[in-house]
Amino acid sequence: MKFAVLDFETTGMSEIRDEIIQAGLAVIDEAGTVCSAFASFVRPEKPVPAEITKLTGIRDEDVREAPEIEEVLARMVPYLQDAVLVGHNVEFDARFLQAALDRSGYLPFTGRMLDTVELTRLTFPTLPSYQLSSLTQTFGIGHDRPHQADSDALATAELFTIGLNKLRSLPMLTLQRLNSLFDPERSDLGWLISLTLQDREIRPAADEQGYHYHRQFAMKVGDWSDDAAAAADDAASALAGMTFEAFVENVRRNLKELLPAYEEREGQDIMFGEVLQSLEQDSHLLVEAGTGTGKSLGYLLPSLYYGLRESKKIVVTTHTIQLQEQLRQRDLPLLQQVLPVPFRASVFKGRGNYLCLRKFENRVSVPDFSLGADDAVTRGAMVVWLSETATGEGEELNLGRGRDEWDAVASDAASCLNRSCPWFHKCFYHRARNDTGKADLVITNHALVFTDMRAEHRLLPSYDRLIVDEAHHLEEVAGQHLGQKTGYNSLAMPLGRLWRDARNGLIPQLAGALTSVAHEQAPAWLEKVELMRAKLSEIREAWERWTEALFGLLASQAAADETGNLTLRLKPDALPNGWETIRVDAENAIQLMSDFVRPMEKLAAEIRDETDEYSLQGLLTDLSGVLKDVAEVRAETASFVSLAEPDYVYWAEAHYQYRGRSVWMYGVPADVSGLLKEGLFDRKASVVMTSATLTVDKSFQYVTEQLGLTESEKAGRLRTAVLPSPFRYREQALVLIPRDFPGIRGKDGDTAFVNALADSLRDVAQTVGGRMLVLFTSHRMLKTVYGPLKESLEPAGIQVLGQGIDGSSRSRLTKQFREQPASVLLGTSSFWEGVDLPGDALTCLAIVRLPFQPPNHPVVEAKSEKLQAEKKNPFMKLSLPQAVIRFKQGFGRLVRTATDRGIVILYDTRVLDTSYGKYFLYSLPGPKMEHLPTAGMAARIKQWLDAEQTDEGGEAG
Repeated sequence: MKFAVLDFETTGMSEIRDEIIQAGLAVIDEAGTVCSAFASFVRPEKPVPAEITKLTGIRDEDVREAPEIEEVLARMVPYLQDAVLVGHNVEFDARFLQAALDRSGYLPFTGRMLDTVELTRLTFPTLPSYQLSSLTQTFGIGHDRPHQADSDALATAELFTIGLNKLRSLPMLTLQRLNSLFDPERSDLGWLISLTLQDREIRPAADEQGYHYHRQFAMKVGDWSDDAAAAADDAASALAGMTFEAFVENVRRNLKELLPAYEEREGQDIMFGEVLQSLEQDSHLLVEAGTGTGKSLGYLLPSLYYGLRESKKIVVTTHTIQLQEQLRQRDLPLLQQVLPVPFRASVFKGRGNYLCLRKFENRVSVPDFSLGADDAVTRGAMVVWLSETATGEGEELNLGRGRDEWDAVASDAASCLNRSCPWFHKCFYHRARNDTGKADLVITNHALVFTDMRAEHRLLPSYDRLIVDEAHHLEEVAGQHLGQKTGYNSLAMPLGRLWRDARNGLIPQLAGALTSVAHEQAPAWLEKVELMRAKLSEIREAWERWTEALFGLLASQAAADETGNLTLRLKPDALPNGWETIRVDAENAIQLMSDFVRPMEKLAAEIRDETDEYSLQGLLTDLSGVLKDVAEVRAETASFVSLAEPDYVYWAEAHYQYRGRSVWMYGVPADVSGLLKEGLFDRKASVVMTSATLTVDKSFQYVTEQLGLTESEKAGRLRTAVLPSPFRYREQALVLIPRDFPGIRGKDGDTAFVNALADSLRDVAQTVGGRMLVLFTSHRMLKTVYGPLKESLEPAGIQVLGQGIDGSSRSRLTKQFREQPASVLLGTSSFWEGVDLPGDALTCLAIVRLPFQPPNHPVVEAKSEKLQAEKKNPFMKLSLPQAVIRFKQGFGRLVRTATDRGIVILYDTRVLDTSYGKYFLYSLPGPKMEHLPTAGMAARIKQWLDAEQTDEGGEAG
């Protein structure tokens, strides 16, 4: 058997209108050896478009003397005889191949086709990207000319060999499971799996050790033990006679042996003492620790010392998965090596992050050849992943568009069989929960802390000392998770799981199972199930009527913002016109949900009591879980339409383009300070909160009030600390403010501002040679600037990347920016924090506007009304502090290490012209600041950068 790996470069995406300009082919044998290769430019009838030249490097002069497609095919076709066609996104190349064969008078290619995207997704399910350039980098494949057909074909050939070898090395049980997911008659990937399995049955693999087998699945991990945790007496007694100073000295000595570059930092030393004192004295702590302080170790070391010495469990919570994983993968393993005593740490996430093995078994055990190729590959990838994952956390997987597949098999409390489940001692969620119970240190996230609070503290193990990292998000996350958020899909997805079509869904599965149940009541149960199925379409129609009606109200009452989003706040004393009319649609949907959920719950309970067949019990448990989801949507919708909670803010959102299917209904506490005080700060002995941005004008007053810490402060239970920075901001950062820059005043002002901005960004980008991040507060303005800036920088070889234009994924855009130094990256909201571009990756940061939140957002509006009622100034007490904290986050993108050096340009002259501008400038950590005419900025930047090089040259000399 041979594989012909094909790649075309073309003038566009359409095989009808566009032409092939380069062909690359690599023929490999079953062992993966390249037997022969072919490559040729192809002469098109029309010029090569400029964007194709930019992407591929192929110019008109490269193809002018090249052979025409007929001649190229005459040389290529013999290679394709009896070959399996392989390509990266093979469908694209196959379409162009078939069109060229047809136009040149050849018969169509009728052989099998394999896609390396599908094969790699299946065999390597956790890779961050399946783009060819990313995969070649991951696997160390030589790929010197991406987007040139010969280089791409050879790289794809090597990638195919890697995927094929991985497939052949999978455990036998995994291959058998994969074989059951694909129909080899209809799927060429299924044919390859079937062939691989046949070969394995004849020639067993030499080594299948290291796997655990259960119910015909191969897994990486075995049973977890639910034995009681051994008492941590050893650690406690070892630390009993050791002072914290001796403990730190011991750790530092080990750190320096392991990491010779490790340096002591003044700020970290202060943090050690503050955290330990707060834990020992049962007080709360707010500590602002800027970049470079080493705050992770700053709270982990004293927490572990105190927790192990006193046998107290410490919980650490972060806002982002990124930081949670950093602690898991970097900080905790390091501390395991350098601490003088051992400790146990665990990471615990919300239940929906873990795979439910029972649900997954049910989902993949029934062959469903009506599945689309994408869903089949997603399920297959999860089967492979089971033989590799130690945690079962969905974040490990690159699901792409397969999110629905995950939602169908994610763990949830309502459908859990607990100890009666045959998977109980393999269960990932119970493993994590058991580990958490035994751990000295638990890493979790803000969302779970508040979900636990709502669940009356039944999710997390008992603890009374909490460390909150990324604490500037605490109030916002509390509002989200102590309130409600219900969207179109909140009901559409459970309804889809209940009934997708006559064969798929829990209701058809239950009906099918009941036909083979030997019980006198089975026919009556089946009849009731069939009656209930008819109600599902009524609920679906009623829900669509309600969400469309709510969208209609939004469209008539609210103006769309720059991205097409509509927002409408609902006030009990000023409901919009038409509300009472459309409320009838909601109440109809609520009633239909009740008429379905109650009888189905009763029927499920009856069948469960009367039968004991495992497969039926599992099905009924899953059904109960989905019924609970429907009941929750019913309750939240009822709360929303009746505006049930007097202290909540209610509003609806939708997108103009997607109408009723984009509707979201919100109800959140207007002020969470009281809830945080009662549910968190009054309950816990010590809560330590840290972030790089907690103060406004060097004061913690704003965050103290927002989080409900005022009484703790009065009682002397609140400590605060601002740590000194290890960076020399005066030498490392220059802030420039163009004092004559136009302001934004009305439509004409907008035009003047945008034109001036595009011109200035061009001049600065050319001066610094790219390596520039521009932070916007408006996506519309970003899009307006993008075009002219891209055009003006193209001749200088500087690329412009725009969020939402060149892709929305922050990580992907950041990666592109790092890989191409001559770049300007334009970003909005998500780029203001969490983006790490140390060293030469970033030289210049431009902040276009001060990041004030829109004053008409329902929560901001409600908070402002409350402040006005209290005779307080909403701008000074709310809008300004929020903007200052966001501004500090944005500024923090520039200097990430002690050797970073760069420029910040602030285009919003309100920092100079208004009385409140000083709050922004005073909040910065001491950089050099200058205001000057716009025309002089490029020269000043060049002078400052040249001075740096001179200094470096002087030092070197």
